[in-house]
Amino acid sequence: MKLLLPLILTGTVLATGVALVPPYSPDEALPGGKTTTIDAGQNAFSLPAANLNDQQRTTFVIGNSFFKKNWVEAPASTTARDGLGPHFIARSCGACHALDGRGAPPSFENGLQTEQPLALLIRLSIPGTDAHGGPVGEPVYGGQFNNDAIPDVKPEGQVQIRYQEISGQFADGERYSLIKPSYQLTELAYGAMHPQTMLSPRIAPQMIGLGLLEAIKESDILANAQRQAAMGGDIKGRPNRVWDAYAGKMVIGRYGWKANTGSVAHQSAGAFLGDIGITSRRFPHEECTKAQTDCRKAPSGGKLEIADHLMESVIFYSRTLAVPAARHQDDPKVRRGREVFHQAQCASCHVPSYTTGSFKAVPQLGQQTIYPYTDLLLHDMGEGLADGRPDFAAGGRDWKTPPLWGLGLVPTVNKHSRYLHDGRARNLMEAVLWHGGEAEGSKQHVLKLSRADRENLTRFLQSL
Repeated sequence: MKLLLPLILTGTVLATGVALVPPYSPDEALPGGKTTTIDAGQNAFSLPAANLNDQQRTTFVIGNSFFKKNWVEAPASTTARDGLGPHFIARSCGACHALDGRGAPPSFENGLQTEQPLALLIRLSIPGTDAHGGPVGEPVYGGQFNNDAIPDVKPEGQVQIRYQEISGQFADGERYSLIKPSYQLTELAYGAMHPQTMLSPRIAPQMIGLGLLEAIKESDILANAQRQAAMGGDIKGRPNRVWDAYAGKMVIGRYGWKANTGSVAHQSAGAFLGDIGITSRRFPHEECTKAQTDCRKAPSGGKLEIADHLMESVIFYSRTLAVPAARHQDDPKVRRGREVFHQAQCASCHVPSYTTGSFKAVPQLGQQTIYPYTDLLLHDMGEGLADGRPDFAAGGRDWKTPPLWGLGLVPTVNKHSRYLHDGRARNLMEAVLWHGGEAEGSKQHVLKLSRADRENLTRFLQSL
């Protein structure tokens, strides 16, 4: 009943239109169950699950090393870490996921972009689908735009971002401002792109709790979709179905901003190839297109640039980064913010809790009562957030409901407060105000709140 009760209450709306608020449970203070870490400092996202054994902690340390240390171009004396590129975005996973946390868009000064994006990548595709129903990469530049390269290989180009200010006001007259980004790819090294090229920006999310999300039972994800469909309102989430290179079949998507990846293993190995240019057994070929002759002639770090056992250590590390404990749960303003969250029907998509199923890869992640605040489903979020780019079953206006655990610690860990899929939201309230489409009703509820309840809602989100 620990799983069913929150789900039933979350989806229940009285005849007055007010959502029922489930009673507070002490379990909510430990959102990762027994895996939770009690740390609210700068390393809050970098600690192992609390219930790992000594041997697992050793594997965690090895995985941490290969996640965070820089790779170098081949050939090199450090053969275990060579093979960088030829094209890449970052020299390590940790460069984008700093301290295992959330990335941010590039800095601006006096309205001018001062650096190339590092923790924000641009997906590329053209109309059509591949053999598994996924997107088709741009013919000259592939599936991802890489703005860095090893010596004697040209970076694919540069990413330029511009922002348009959008202003509005709450029902009580207080004004707010949002910024909407637009993206342009410049200094293209290999010529023009396909005229129907679609771009999708993706910020690096924090790494906590990934294995726990993988341990959520598929039946519970499907039950979320069934419950939302039965509610009869605008909220009608649906799962993405994606190809998984490790399972060798189509699975439910759980990771990525469009739920376009189904396992931590696929996500980890795919990112090694796409972001750093490191090949592995499941992703053995460098992403050099026919037009990129310098890329195809570049030296390699070997047939498999990261060995199987090291890749497995990185996967284990990524699965077992602990979720930090929630904070300030006894604060009356946090409790009131929790009520506002449910009354606005935010919990219809940001489903609070689950009990994980058995998980053979890391048994300690199984049978845990967790509070991730996600349904792992796709939702039409409206034209304001649309990227116009399909990804398996995800359409151009669809985004996966991101987990909210750890949300309030991003400023502590990463020294910024940029949220949403491309970091456009400069604080949590801006993130709420960008919601549209299926979430338009929830946004309208927030727009009518008193200033005190808006602050209470923010306090609740910061407590997670």
